[in-house]
Amino acid sequence: MWLWTLAALPAGAEGCRLALVLALDVSSSVDEVEYDLQRVGLAAALDAPEVRHAILSGGAGAVALSAYEWSGRYKQKVLMDWRLLRSEADIDKAVQALTGSVRSENAFPTAMGYGIGYAARMLARAPLCNRRVIDVSGDGVNNDGFGPRLAYRHFPLGDVTVNGLVILGHDAEVLGFYRSEVIRGRNAFVETADGFEDFQSAMTRKLYREINDIMLGGTMSPAPRG
Repeated sequence: MWLWTLAALPAGAEGCRLALVLALDVSSSVDEVEYDLQRVGLAAALDAPEVRHAILSGGAGAVALSAYEWSGRYKQKVLMDWRLLRSEADIDKAVQALTGSVRSENAFPTAMGYGIGYAARMLARAPLCNRRVIDVSGDGVNNDGFGPRLAYRHFPLGDVTVNGLVILGHDAEVLGFYRSEVIRGRNAFVETADGFEDFQSAMTRKLYREINDIMLGGTMSPAPRG
């Protein structure tokens, strides 16, 4: 049986408790049907009652959220810039923005190191928050340019937690890759989706867990590299 605890916020925490940037894989391995399942699934996960409750009632201070797509080396595009989610109306607007997003690329490889480097740029513009988290989702391993380990060595991500959402079915090595190369930092974890059809459910679980900063008993996250 899993044991879980909510990590306590620092004393006097107010303003913003979490800056969360969502990094979505749109490399060539993701076809148009799968992209739509990912896009709609992300918006629906943010709209889930338990995720809304976690955002608005999970602790002192607001949650800041942004999202971008990544694929090739210099192929990243912001879907939604930083928004402070302080009310139901704020979440409604974020859901609408994600639902209406248009795919940026569809013909480039998986340059995850570059994608993570882009997250560092996003976080440099984020509101000042108690925690900073990158949420990387994808269905394959890095196959273009430098990988995550080199990104962690050269970008200012020392205090950042990186969680992963692995979409199973395309690449047999992807789960091991995310576990050994991608996740890092305090309470880091990997969530899995059984194909893109399961993306919404997996993303809902993932958002709920990382917004609440839940640590599951018996799991270990790698120490920060670099």
